[in-house]
Amino acid sequence: MAINGRIHSVESFGTVDGPGIRFIAFMQGCLMRCQYCHNRDTWDLDGGKEVTIDELMSQITTYRPFLESSNGGVTASGGEAILQAEFVADLFEACKKENLHTCLDTNGFVRKYTADIDRLLDNTDLVLLDIKQMDDDKHILLTKVSNHRTLQFAEYLAKKNQKTWIRYVVVGGFTEDIESAKKLAEFVKPMTNVEKVELLPYHELGKHKWEAMGEDYQLTEIHPPSREVMEEVKKIFTDMGINASY
Repeated sequence: MAINGRIHSVESFGTVDGPGIRFIAFMQGCLMRCQYCHNRDTWDLDGGKEVTIDELMSQITTYRPFLESSNGGVTASGGEAILQAEFVADLFEACKKENLHTCLDTNGFVRKYTADIDRLLDNTDLVLLDIKQMDDDKHILLTKVSNHRTLQFAEYLAKKNQKTWIRYVVVGGFTEDIESAKKLAEFVKPMTNVEKVELLPYHELGKHKWEAMGEDYQLTEIHPPSREVMEEVKKIFTDMGINASY
């Protein structure tokens, strides 16, 4: 029996969450509390709106010519898509029947490895795994949760030889230092399933959402990293033979 999903919103012409032009379903709900979150309004597990697979697929297939001509496809993002693994697995199964490329954008916070997790991954062409920080104490300071589940998921993807891009947000005071980048590079280096590391410069685009919700945005004194900083971080990875870009 098909279940409904809860989504925050959709984007029909996304260009930064996977290859080509993407139809992006932003799933509702997240258990991390990232200080720089630009989708603060996706955290509430009961927020958003309910949708069926058929409703989403009817929207997705409308954009098929654009998705196919750009070698794009469908991305499940969030919030955190893995919190609704059964629904996203159903969605990706439907996408594969339509020969559409599928991409899972996730923070890897998997609490239990169920059959739905494997079914989801079996229907996923590409995983975008966001690793916030390798140092657990710093990770907890940044996100309010440990990084253990994320790192275990990364190792699980490597074991399954699942095609993966690692995403790393470069933010002052938390992740732009050389030592943090080096630890991540050393972790990723032996993973032959990782095609590249995407370095994402911190931005302030989500600040207004925090303010609209009556909450204090903690990083008001932090600004986007300079090109020089981004180049320094990138060099850590490329010096170790890891494909990295920003």
